[in-house]
Amino acid sequence: MSANGAVWRRVRSRFRAFPERLAACEAEAVAYGKCVQASTTPGGRLSKDLCAQEFEALRSCFVAAAKKSLKGGS
Repeated sequence: MSANGAVWRRVRSRFRAFPERLAACEAEAVAYGKCVQASTTPGGRLSKDLCAQEFEALRSCFVAAAKKSLKGGS
């Protein structure tokens, strides 16, 4: 059971860190959200890869923020 407890502690830790990581990627999150919103307005059509560039920028930012927090940075 202790191994299972360790897994859950890591998962909870990652979830707690999510708001901080999201805040670090504010500009990328806004750009991606605007792209998706523009695609889903009346008459808009959301399709695969339509916002791929914005999504990739957001994903890259999250990865960088996660690596930074794992190294002890803030």
